[in-house]
Amino acid sequence: MVYRHFPLTEIHDKAQLAAEASEAAGAQGKFWEMHDLLFEMHTSWQDLNVDEFRARLNDYAEQAGLDVERFSADLDAGKFTARVTAASDLARAIGLPGTPFLLVNEAPWPEGLSYLVYSNLDGVVKFFAVLPERQYSAYPDVTIDPDKTYIATIATDKGDIVIELYPKEAPLAANNFVFLARDGWYDNVTFHRVVDAFVAQAGDPTGLGVGGVGYVYKTESSPDLTYDGPGWVGVARTNDLDTNGAQFFITRTGISQEQLDALNGGPYTIFGRVIEGQAVVDGLTVRDPQSSPDTPPSVILSITIKEE
Repeated sequence: MVYRHFPLTEIHDKAQLAAEASEAAGAQGKFWEMHDLLFEMHTSWQDLNVDEFRARLNDYAEQAGLDVERFSADLDAGKFTARVTAASDLARAIGLPGTPFLLVNEAPWPEGLSYLVYSNLDGVVKFFAVLPERQYSAYPDVTIDPDKTYIATIATDKGDIVIELYPKEAPLAANNFVFLARDGWYDNVTFHRVVDAFVAQAGDPTGLGVGGVGYVYKTESSPDLTYDGPGWVGVARTNDLDTNGAQFFITRTGISQEQLDALNGGPYTIFGRVIEGQAVVDGLTVRDPQSSPDTPPSVILSITIKEE
């Protein structure tokens, strides 16, 4: 993590000097000490003029345990002016609206996902540094036999959930799930979104709910399958059809979720149903990455597939 300055000099006449002072302190290994002092003492210097503030900075340097003579010489020589100005120029060039603000790889995190940034930096790092290494180039080869029975056991930190897959009704989704489970995609992945009396959703290694597997495949539907109760296992997608990937959800005990049969222009593929462990599904930690991102999620330890 790198701290960058964005002194709003149009409304704060001492912003540039304060930023340079923190850098001068940083040259002696005391950046955060000066940073914290400036914020702590803000009410005592905010009404000073620039010259008075400059004199006060030497007092703060002494409080922070700095070599005051070196600090003063560096600051008056403008040693860090260019660094602060360059950071400010970058902020203006990319249109930052204000501070604080987080950049990821020198670019603003997507506006619509801004709620994820501060609460889950670990997930953001995984999104850029881990997820790309785990992407697949194409949908996997079909290896399942529609005439066989496939039982998936999802081991979670709350207990086991046993699911019967539907390779005949949803061969693409079932094949995809079996492949990813056997390849370890779901190991130690969280149920990042669990809504009471609705669904428990998982399948994104970042935990943000926005990570994909690297490919998409077509939506499947069957007139014999409908989200009329708990335990149905469906493929999560965007609002567009045929954007199925690694994420899946399980309906929880509550009202019927038949709106999922025709939501956002079409069905959400059903590819299995819970045959054991619905109480575990209903006991997963309720959590929304937007409204309750700090709530520790329930975790999938592993998924094993039994083929008969």
